[in-house]
Amino acid sequence: MERMVAPWRLAYVSSAIREPGCVLCRALETAKAEASLVVHVAPSSFVVVNLYPYNAGHLMVAPHRHVGRLADATSDELAEMMSLARRLESVLEDVYHPDGVNLGMNLGRSAGAGVADHIHLHVVPRWTGDTNFMTVVGETRVIPEDPVAACARLRPYFSR
Repeated sequence: MERMVAPWRLAYVSSAIREPGCVLCRALETAKAEASLVVHVAPSSFVVVNLYPYNAGHLMVAPHRHVGRLADATSDELAEMMSLARRLESVLEDVYHPDGVNLGMNLGRSAGAGVADHIHLHVVPRWTGDTNFMTVVGETRVIPEDPVAACARLRPYFSR
């Protein structure tokens, strides 16, 4: 088995054990803080950079309300989430120039949801050939951008 030392993950592992509650709700509560990963707050939903991204520019759209099922979200919340996803498609094209974008939700822990009780939509830019030898052979994903740097690149697109 290959091992990769990733000391930056210690803060996540340590805080995940100690901090009760929902990581998305905490992100929204700290949206105005300088260190926040929240890129944009809309009336009923918000956009946050994934702290442990699949690719550079990996974002999530979530409702303000803590709801775990699509059936529990209002039509307005769901419509705003999709509207934000549409906007993010354009923003990601301008900022990252991807060849495509994945949109997806994992509903429930058994479906792969890391945050199973607060619905969120993943918006992931993709490039032709981004699944390279590190991913395929080394079973390691290389992310070339720090999430805080991603916030700095993306926030100006929402202040226009």
